[in-house]
Amino acid sequence: MTAPVLPFVPETAPFTSEQRAWLNGFLAGLFSHGAPAPLPAALPPQNTEPLLILFGSQTGTAEGLAKQLATAASQRGFAPKVLPLNDHAQANLAAGGKAVIISSTWGDGEPPDNAVNFWNWLSAESAPRLEKLQFAVLGLGDKNYSEFCGASKKFDARLETLGAKRLVPRGECDVDYEAPAKSWLDGLWHHLGGAAVNGSAVNGHPVEAKTSFDKTNPFPARLLKNVLLNQPGSSKEVRHYEISLAGSGLTYEAGDALGVVPVNCPDLVNELLAALKCTGEESVKAGETALPLREALTRHYEITRPTQELIALVGERGFANGLSPLLAPDRREDLKRWVFGRDVLDVIGLLPEPLPLADFLPLLRKLTPRLYSISSSPKAHPGEVHLTISAVRYESHGRPRKGVASTFLADRVGDAEFVKVFVQPAHGFRPPANTEAPMIMVGPGTGIAPFRAFLEERLAAGAKGKNWLFFGDQKRAADFLYAEQLTTWQQAGFLTRLDLAFSRDQAEKVYVQTRMLENAGELWAWLDAGGHFYVCGDASRMAKDVDEALHQIIATASGKSAAEAKAYVEKMKTEKRYQRDVY
Repeated sequence: MTAPVLPFVPETAPFTSEQRAWLNGFLAGLFSHGAPAPLPAALPPQNTEPLLILFGSQTGTAEGLAKQLATAASQRGFAPKVLPLNDHAQANLAAGGKAVIISSTWGDGEPPDNAVNFWNWLSAESAPRLEKLQFAVLGLGDKNYSEFCGASKKFDARLETLGAKRLVPRGECDVDYEAPAKSWLDGLWHHLGGAAVNGSAVNGHPVEAKTSFDKTNPFPARLLKNVLLNQPGSSKEVRHYEISLAGSGLTYEAGDALGVVPVNCPDLVNELLAALKCTGEESVKAGETALPLREALTRHYEITRPTQELIALVGERGFANGLSPLLAPDRREDLKRWVFGRDVLDVIGLLPEPLPLADFLPLLRKLTPRLYSISSSPKAHPGEVHLTISAVRYESHGRPRKGVASTFLADRVGDAEFVKVFVQPAHGFRPPANTEAPMIMVGPGTGIAPFRAFLEERLAAGAKGKNWLFFGDQKRAADFLYAEQLTTWQQAGFLTRLDLAFSRDQAEKVYVQTRMLENAGELWAWLDAGGHFYVCGDASRMAKDVDEALHQIIATASGKSAAEAKAYVEKMKTEKRYQRDVY
């Protein structure tokens, strides 16, 4: 007896691959058993309506939110496309439709690196009219900076000026962004439309739930090594940490960051409790959780950086403390200088009487994880993650000060205590995908961290591309981080060039950008051959100086005009050949 020919759904049918597979399975079952099979309640929803989701991200947070939004949009029947803002040509906003922009702010209210070209295009006089576009903007920022969410404000205002229609008011998120971002995104669906989501199902179809370690559920890890990298005579305390990821299921790539959940210094907590005239046993709430005040101040609240709201309240209540005049809008810079080096204890100490807890606690921020560039390759150190961190210790206003996470790791995480961690993907800050492409890295001080990982990754992968590292610090004898590993690589020919800049070893200070300019011709030759250029470290000074040096090198060594050099650098960013991990 000849078997019946089973029908199938052709590739040209207007279904997604998931829907086509479901239909083929259903029809096969129907015809092979000779009886009609019961239909389920509905087909999986077909994604049809386009939705642009554009992000500007320096550390990966905005990109992560964009991808979360895309997942939710897919479940609601949209066909989302996620792009960095610099890919605005591919996005084609002038064609219209719906677009959601999620962006952080870098520096003094400026767009992050992967949104700079977008802003140059959007703010130009030649920018197209956007009457057909409906948009929504969510900004990520830090209220301790004067230009809070500055980039997203610029995007939002300019889009409206060009005729685009705003779907919802612009959203703003502080460092503790999760709850406000979720609230804003939840409110967005009413205006975007799409299928309804009910619990763990979309239109009656289950949505896969994943349980894993992440920012909301960090992994309690063991610290394997804590090694001081500086030698005697250094004014710094840079430490190398090795952390076990065994049993976590966490994976990372070279270029990613590790989130570390910090714990406040118990000495500072005790001083704060004394100033509040509290025992620490008082029951308070941190979010929805009731716990003793000491525990809340130790693990849940930021007590080293006073909020603007706390400063304002103390300024208003303490008329004789001299703080009130600094709250005037035209005294912003004076207030910034006053706050520098002061913590919550300094601020509440200006009041004649302790603040009641009911007034005090709502004015504190949530203690948030710190992100550190990973300094290892998973290929070279399976099951481990390495960090390179400077322990922050200094004296200010008559009291010793400590960095929250850096001294927690240096002093208090040992055999007895876990450190809670999660992986923050970099989404683009990676060694060149082309293993034969030249790689130029500029990483002074702890900026060496990701480039140690890049080099380990390239070595483990057998990459043939040339490698050039610019490293600098204060003194070669005391501050040459990973000196043995780097010089061994150099001697073996794997690290093609190693240019060093130690600022305190001679009368005239020498920096990494100095070494770049000294080697302008060869550096341009590497770039002209398709080289990738990376920078890691201080955003306020070093990264800006290196960027200026890069523009100057391209102009002088290639014969380009300043405008042509600028266009070349922008092209490098678009091609992802110029990447920065700055802080």
